[in-house]
Amino acid sequence: MKLQSSLFRTWREAPEGAETPAIRLLLRAGYVRRVGSGLYAHLPLMTRVMHNLEALIREELDGLSQEVSLPVLQPRHLWDESGRWAAYTQAEGVMFTVTDRAGRVHALGPTHEEVALDVVRALAHSYRDLPISVYQIGRKFRDELRPRFGLLRTREFVMKDAYSFHADEASLREHFEAMGAAYGRILTRLGVAWRAVQADSGNIGGAESREFMVLSAVGEDEVLYTEDGHYAANAERASSRAQAARPSPFGSLTRHHTPGTVTVASGCAALGCDPAHMLKNVLYDAVSVQAGERHLTPVLVSLRGDHAVNPVKLWNAVQARVAGDLIGLAVAQTDTWAAEPLPLGFLAPDLPDYVIARRGGLQPAFLRLCDPAGAALRDFATGAGETDWHVTGANWQTPGGEGQYPLPEVVDLRQARAGEAAAHDGTQPLHAARGIEVGHVFQLGTRYAQAMGATFTAASGREQPFQMGCYGIGVTRLAQAVAEQLCDAAGLVWPEAIAPYRVHLAVVDMQDGAQRAAGEALYKQLRSAGIDTLLDDRAERAGVKFADADLIGLPYRVTVGRGLAQGQVEVKVRRSGEVVLVPVEGVVAWVQGRG
Repeated sequence: MKLQSSLFRTWREAPEGAETPAIRLLLRAGYVRRVGSGLYAHLPLMTRVMHNLEALIREELDGLSQEVSLPVLQPRHLWDESGRWAAYTQAEGVMFTVTDRAGRVHALGPTHEEVALDVVRALAHSYRDLPISVYQIGRKFRDELRPRFGLLRTREFVMKDAYSFHADEASLREHFEAMGAAYGRILTRLGVAWRAVQADSGNIGGAESREFMVLSAVGEDEVLYTEDGHYAANAERASSRAQAARPSPFGSLTRHHTPGTVTVASGCAALGCDPAHMLKNVLYDAVSVQAGERHLTPVLVSLRGDHAVNPVKLWNAVQARVAGDLIGLAVAQTDTWAAEPLPLGFLAPDLPDYVIARRGGLQPAFLRLCDPAGAALRDFATGAGETDWHVTGANWQTPGGEGQYPLPEVVDLRQARAGEAAAHDGTQPLHAARGIEVGHVFQLGTRYAQAMGATFTAASGREQPFQMGCYGIGVTRLAQAVAEQLCDAAGLVWPEAIAPYRVHLAVVDMQDGAQRAAGEALYKQLRSAGIDTLLDDRAERAGVKFADADLIGLPYRVTVGRGLAQGQVEVKVRRSGEVVLVPVEGVVAWVQGRG
């Protein structure tokens, strides 16, 4: 590629609103151009990065899976079969939908579990046909509420998604681990620091899932891990040992007038206790859809005052206990369902069900949940169920009849934090790092097959649902994640595996006939040797060319300049900054020797 005749331009400053170092550099270096909210054009350099990254992924997957191409436009009835239409169009609302001229509704696919299963159930009928694994690399669409961070969260993106189908759980687990190992090899070949972590399965579902994180300060996700290498999890999924509260300062049950103390901090200040001695009770509204009808379930959550609710854990706990698909969960708007004013800020854990109005679509009883650390409290402080009043010395009821409050269902709802002891080993503290999720693998089990009636004939002669797995890599996200981790103050620093070109050939003075001729000859030699080369043949000053070379970030810069008189060119290694003089006739061999 010759820059003079290419669709290419660099910029000294990034456009306003570019939020991360890498997207600023990708915009400045002419790799991408923003054309709308969450929409980016991939220009020639970025297109080559993507092609190289896709080729690397194919190299690792072709021994495990078969490449296919599934339609992006998907008929609604498949999503109705799986039961995910409401979750994707009403809850997060991330799925674009389109209606054709005949009035048929389709999804613009953010994922392809339903379509893949529909194809396989039509073709694989016996255990002898299994296992089957297919993958594709193509465009996906998500109606993101707030596209941000450049290519990390967009409305249109490239993804590698794979789907596997098995006769039994053992076969599924084996393929799950093989896919995970392939993901690890991909990231290692890219030369980035990464971690595989336990993760929440979200709307995809399944019994077990694992995320692959490229570590980066700009990552949206927090990873909690132990240095012994035995534990790593996304903060959405992470668990830990809660630090035990100091002995309670309270004795027998006592009421206290505490006007205006609607927060844990103000309540503790008035009562003379630590937040760890307080039980806080928080109301949520859970909205679910079943058979096309909306239902609202008031949820009362109790947990220790110094702990925070993990919203993903709470969502999963509520989803498992309400009918239909959960599409909304937020701190309660009590005026929509309470039969009488509630003492918010002073709620007791036994808030009676009769405060819920009796009307259609509203569950008549609270879903009551308590975190284990809250359940372990003794002689605690909590709201008295009356505005401006607390009680101290409270306890959960025991089988022997002691205590004041019935213990709700106990479920892990707490946000784990760095510094807390690991659940598997109390001597191992949790450490935190930021990460960009670039891959996710799931053991889905029979969830989709059962919902869609997809079965095969087992060796026993009985019909069984397929065991299914799915495996995704956000290819566009991965490209920016690599750039985020490896860039420096001067520009991008691409690894050789996916760099758009290996060599940036800069001719200092295109008006100098000898330099121009040597540059053209060297360009042809490098290309003939199979070395992808970018020739900067623009009529720009040397300083501009050198700055642009660092900005573009190719592995090696070869400069044809004054040293040509001595038969030499200057070679700079972008990552290390190493500079060497190489004879013109030895450049091809030098670059080949670095491969």
